[in-house]
Amino acid sequence: MDTWSRKNIITICGGNRRVVKKILKITGIIVLIIIGLIFFGVVVLGLAAGYKNKHYYENATPAGEIEKKYTTMGPLEVTSFEQAADGEDFKKYKVWYPSEMKDSGKQYPLVIMVNGTGVKASAYMEVFQHLASWGFIVAGNEDAASGNGVSSAKTLDFMLKENESEDSPFYRHVDAENIGIGGHSQGGAGTINAVTDQNNGSKYKVMWTASAPHLELAKGFNWTYDVSKVSIPYMMVAGTGIADGGDGVEGSKNVGIASLFSLQENFDAIPDGVPKVMAREKGRDHGDMLRYADGYMTAWFMYYLQNNEEAGTAFFGENAEILTNPNWQDVQVQE
Repeated sequence: MDTWSRKNIITICGGNRRVVKKILKITGIIVLIIIGLIFFGVVVLGLAAGYKNKHYYENATPAGEIEKKYTTMGPLEVTSFEQAADGEDFKKYKVWYPSEMKDSGKQYPLVIMVNGTGVKASAYMEVFQHLASWGFIVAGNEDAASGNGVSSAKTLDFMLKENESEDSPFYRHVDAENIGIGGHSQGGAGTINAVTDQNNGSKYKVMWTASAPHLELAKGFNWTYDVSKVSIPYMMVAGTGIADGGDGVEGSKNVGIASLFSLQENFDAIPDGVPKVMAREKGRDHGDMLRYADGYMTAWFMYYLQNNEEAGTAFFGENAEILTNPNWQDVQVQE
């Protein structure tokens, strides 16, 4: 409390310094209590948000039967692994895989995950864990700027090298014929670039993106991509919220990070004959899509990397589930 305030309190209290000290003491206690309550509130909110993220599959509202099935955790226990990425700015590789792998003698499909802006793999490890519980090895890194696809290419090289190293827990456990890649936000641009602009891009069998930034936005950040080079099955999703789709904003077709206009442009640019799906999730916005599109992301990889025909009925065929799923709109499919 400043000198002026102290003098005024003394005047108000008739010059009684004992009373003043008591008031100041009580005021200090009240201030400390308020600060403590604010801090407690922030901690509680942070814990609540963290719990919600870690258990996002319990808070999701899937509608279709396939979507419901693959939104839940899979049947397998999951183990994590990390290793320093020597000499790389992104510091670490992080991997989640079925715990049974150690003793199974089996190979597992590999999925490379590409980070959104500032969102390192360790910030959404629950997504890795969820996918791994359905029988995948899921690998990423701590890159906070993944848009050019370089760090993802290095992660793929790392995993393929591990697959050949007798000292690695992944020795001969990676199914090198069944590799997919997926990413959210900037990671969507990074996914496209990893497939189309990196030397090992031909090793991918299937790709998936959530809320990939529209091309003009990507150009502004030096994440320029070219979906016309895509030659593998591609599913692209986004939300209908203001940040992603600009819905509710006048002239919204060109507004938002991943607007309907943007998705349509990218969908149309993919060559004919390449299987592709686009869809927007109702009531979800940009940040939601990292987790709450997970059911269909898992089904997409299950179909192409594990030959799971049931999962494929979510997207293809006369009665494809996604076409009538009330959670999704603006759905387009090309088999």
